[in-house]
Amino acid sequence: MNKIEVLLRELAPEGVEFDRLGSLVRIRNGRDYKHLGEGDIPVYGSGGVMTHVDTAACDTPSVLIPRKGSLNKLYYVDVPFWTVDTIFYSEIGDRMVAKFLYYYLATLHLETLNKAGGVPSLTQGELNELRIPVPPLEVQREIVGILDTFSQLEAELEAELEAELEARRVQYAYYRDSLLTFPGSEVQRTPLGELALIVRGASPRPIQAFITEAEDGVPWIKIGDVAAGSKFITATAQRITAEGATKSRRVGPGDFVLSNSMSFGRPYISKIDGCIHDGWLSISGFEQFFIADFLYHLLRSSELQADFARNVGTSSVSNLNAETVKSIVVPVPPLDEQRRIVGMLDRFDILINDLSAGLPAELVARRQQYEYYRDKLLTFDEVAE
Repeated sequence: MNKIEVLLRELAPEGVEFDRLGSLVRIRNGRDYKHLGEGDIPVYGSGGVMTHVDTAACDTPSVLIPRKGSLNKLYYVDVPFWTVDTIFYSEIGDRMVAKFLYYYLATLHLETLNKAGGVPSLTQGELNELRIPVPPLEVQREIVGILDTFSQLEAELEAELEAELEARRVQYAYYRDSLLTFPGSEVQRTPLGELALIVRGASPRPIQAFITEAEDGVPWIKIGDVAAGSKFITATAQRITAEGATKSRRVGPGDFVLSNSMSFGRPYISKIDGCIHDGWLSISGFEQFFIADFLYHLLRSSELQADFARNVGTSSVSNLNAETVKSIVVPVPPLDEQRRIVGMLDRFDILINDLSAGLPAELVARRQQYEYYRDKLLTFDEVAE
């Protein structure tokens, strides 16, 4: 029998009382901060700390609950703070330990309470009706101590795994770049525009109606259709009409699609026939000069990515245009040499992925382990009425 069980048997032998959240805390609305002066008091919104001011809305420990936006991002604050109107703060009554409430609310996944059709949102009325366990304060403090320790250990392990994963990525990038640099060699170098057809995508305006039946439309390729870390475009969530496709830019299997804004400069190889909007560039007709896998590695190399970055416009949003990509000078080794390099990079890629694949899985496992023990600690037998 662990210490929590001993305390519950001693202090709450008949079970734990549950009560409405509105009976345990007072939920308060945030307010605008722009009339306040600069200072060291953090101002919280639903995304976290926004700025700092000279006045506090509350100076006691509190749980902050997003009213709009990221409803699952709770904050425990034990220093003076201010909140804006996208996040509630709570004035905790004397029956609750603030951090115990924070840990318990995290188990409820408040985002599931959202009923809004647009931006996710919560109301005070919904929150006030939540049923919250109220174990004796000594039990609450003991649980908080255990979860604080476990949270710290979990954070340290995650940091170590993240560092190891980043080291693997850096190792792979170094090896790739060393194979694609060709210093002092006789390898031909030519502007990419002389070796391939590079054109910007086009968006029908207004965009033609999206089609849900697969046989009726043409795949409409967007950033969200490509999984993180993926090399290929294999399917799309939306399709456009045949008429819309005539006003757009078609790409076919084997063509490259290069992001010119979001996920800036990232290349993908299409495995489907589809259309791209003006946030993409297409690269085709390169087969005489490049093996597709070699061109993929080349476009991802640090040297070309740096060239892209140096040549973009000066606006706040990085944006590649077709002329910029055409002007980038690239090495053109013989096809046999390209095959040799691709073989080496593919083998190294497999090695790194095998070593790295377990690291994200381990991160997920650590989070699941933490959530399992947190939820177990915060599950109580309710006192019989």
